[in-house]
Amino acid sequence: MADAIRPFHLAFPVDDLAAARAFYSGVLGCREGRSAPEWIDFDLYGHQIVAHLDPRPRLRAHANPVDGHDVPVPHFGVVLAMADWHALADRLRQASTAFVIEPHIRFAGQAGEQATMFFHDPAGNALEFKAFADDAMIFAR
Repeated sequence: MADAIRPFHLAFPVDDLAAARAFYSGVLGCREGRSAPEWIDFDLYGHQIVAHLDPRPRLRAHANPVDGHDVPVPHFGVVLAMADWHALADRLRQASTAFVIEPHIRFAGQAGEQATMFFHDPAGNALEFKAFADDAMIFAR
């Protein structure tokens, strides 16, 4: 039997901790963990992400074409269950989130078909959340 997937850890820069707290806790619904004057831990669907204060200006993200959309690089996020993905999309719409790529189905009818959406946090970090009707398609070729 395979081991259960363990949570990942990601530290990323933000230029305003109060804005990061409002976004990750308030909009995304992440539980806050430990914090200090220059960082905050968040529980992102069971994964540990840490917003670290970095007041330097951010470079604009690069974009690569994927299925007719310009996907921002770098980006991070979580593969959710489909019901959770829809609930998050609704939550983001209710918060008037500006989507980089609106919630939609990518690769429709192909291997790897997935629901996806992209948006930025207040510091300009790009996030993608996706879901598969069949998780066996996550690594399908």
